[in-house]
Amino acid sequence: MTQDTAPHSTKTPRPSRRTVLRAAAALGGIASIGPWYVKNALSSSGEITLLNWADQLPDPVLPNFTAKTGIKVNTTPFSRIDEVLNKLQATDGEGFDLVQNALPRAPQFREQGLLQPWNTEKLNIDNLEAPLIQSSIDRWSWDGGLYHIPHVWGTEGLAWRTDAVDLTPQDASWGLLWDERYRGRVTGRTQSLITIIGLWLDANGSVPSNRLLDTYTDETKAREVFDRVLAFAIENKPAIKQFWTSSDSIKSSFVENGAVIGGTWDGPIRTLALAGTPVGFGLPKEGALTWIDGWSLPKASRNVEQAYELVNYVISPEVSAIISEKSGNNPVAKGASALLSTDARGLYETIYGNIDPVRLWSWPAQPAWHAKLISQYAERYRAA
Repeated sequence: MTQDTAPHSTKTPRPSRRTVLRAAAALGGIASIGPWYVKNALSSSGEITLLNWADQLPDPVLPNFTAKTGIKVNTTPFSRIDEVLNKLQATDGEGFDLVQNALPRAPQFREQGLLQPWNTEKLNIDNLEAPLIQSSIDRWSWDGGLYHIPHVWGTEGLAWRTDAVDLTPQDASWGLLWDERYRGRVTGRTQSLITIIGLWLDANGSVPSNRLLDTYTDETKAREVFDRVLAFAIENKPAIKQFWTSSDSIKSSFVENGAVIGGTWDGPIRTLALAGTPVGFGLPKEGALTWIDGWSLPKASRNVEQAYELVNYVISPEVSAIISEKSGNNPVAKGASALLSTDARGLYETIYGNIDPVRLWSWPAQPAWHAKLISQYAERYRAA
């Protein structure tokens, strides 16, 4: 990651609710509301309700935030981005003040009109690594506004038990999931495995798809590719020991359920490694699935100032480092990686030091038809 300064919005900032309250208080305009209301508003105390990934705000992040600001945080964890879309669609954006989001899903949220833009003048954008905030700007900007602020990033790569698989990160390949030596001991997520198989079949020339990019722009091409991917997946389904659905199920697949190799998020594997479990992680030569998760502001958010307080808190270098250390996900703030423990920093550098760009495959912007289509193929795979 570079240390360049991230770009700012050039929009004229709107006066914040806090500024308005201060001005009104000076004029006596809100005296009738009562001093308790002024005190709470000016100190940003109150509550905020989040819709968030289950593992991306590890303790003690939220308790420390509440202790510092007086803002109580209510959380509703989810395990799939589709849950965010479904919940916001069901309420027209009501019920949540701040939600987490995935970089590729911008087209669907833009189409639904469920969000309001960030006022970047209220955010400490300079804290963020330039390539990460630029990715949000490139994908999540429309109608003159920005709708996504990075929180953590990571990859879905090849993980293995080092006491059962003799492998170096440089030799990582998605093809190893189908090696007869590991038959019946593989773990993966159904939807991701459709993508993983597609990348591998493209790389070995069996099913050309321009690294799957053609499947995001042409539905006919997508069906042709995914039909062949699904046929391979079903034929080789006996290789699968467990389909994982969360960070906890990734961990249990390797610790309790007999998996020795799989396609997984990097975070859970790094936390297992820090705890002494014999596991390794590498970026496959065909491309690790690279993601950036971030924050979005629902259009019906009722506690907007508190949302800004929380986002600024978690993108500080110190808190970004805590989130990375405890969750295993990669930090987004400049200087945060230097604040990691020696062991955590060593794991980070082992995986991501001197990255070959070919080994990173970023999820493309995903139109609604593609999200629906790949979910259908994943369900057919699971049910087969």
